[in-house]
Amino acid sequence: MLSDQRLWDLRELRARNPEAIAEAAAGRRRRPLLDGSGRLLIVAADHPARGALGVRENPAAMADRDDLLRRLVTALADPAVDGVLGTADVLEDLLLLGALEGKVVFGSMNRGGLHGAVFELDDRFTGYDALTIAAMGFDGGKMLCRIDLADPGTVSTLESCGRAVTELARLGRVAMLEPFISRRVDGRVHNDLTPAAVVKSVAVAAGLGATSSHTWLKLPVVDGLEEVMAATTLPALLLGGDPVGSMEQTYAFWARALTLPGVRGLVVGRALLYPPGGDVAAAVAGAAQLVRPALRKVSA
Repeated sequence: MLSDQRLWDLRELRARNPEAIAEAAAGRRRRPLLDGSGRLLIVAADHPARGALGVRENPAAMADRDDLLRRLVTALADPAVDGVLGTADVLEDLLLLGALEGKVVFGSMNRGGLHGAVFELDDRFTGYDALTIAAMGFDGGKMLCRIDLADPGTVSTLESCGRAVTELARLGRVAMLEPFISRRVDGRVHNDLTPAAVVKSVAVAAGLGATSSHTWLKLPVVDGLEEVMAATTLPALLLGGDPVGSMEQTYAFWARALTLPGVRGLVVGRALLYPPGGDVAAAVAGAAQLVRPALRKVSA
């Protein structure tokens, strides 16, 4: 449990010794991207930077930073959790708390498409850049790539994502692309999750950049995922999405998807950090059982 005193000390450290962040990054114990299982379970925590704070019926669930950090530290304490995806403010808190030792770390790069904004699909790169990701000793950068053929902001997002893919590859870092075919309905952005639309988004995203050598895809779990995974040879991680229903239903959906060729694991945020009943450790353990079922049975 992350104590009130440790959170107080974190705020004091940030105010009095900002250099401690770079020192913690330089001294952090790292690990290979993939272990022997070839699988990854990554916890996502980059939602707040896009103004997306809601979980289920609570529109401000992720607004309390102390509460979010406690949930993240609990999740990362499970050895089966390989790492975390977040923006600089979140990752630097976790660095200073010592929660990133031996973990895979992805920096979130484009958070400028604020949730509900008129410019939402012109998703500017307002977070990490490739050079900083490499300098911090992180493993890669994640970018959201929403494609709306009726919105001129899409082309700026595509150009920026392509440039970031190239820069990350040159630095030997993973470029994690999260593509969607999107459109506005009554002024709000909706992602098209039909198999044909997801296949098209994969085709566009996979072709971004001067090389795909370090490109991974972050894809939604949809009906017809077999068709989606047949559209690419790139490694893919499945996103948890907006949590709905029971964890049992969610686990069953994930379990089927994890059997497909090319699927390397899960990147899950709110579904694990804010599960029904609030037991983060149990939710994480359930997801870990799906990602590495054989290893869990042996260790048990």
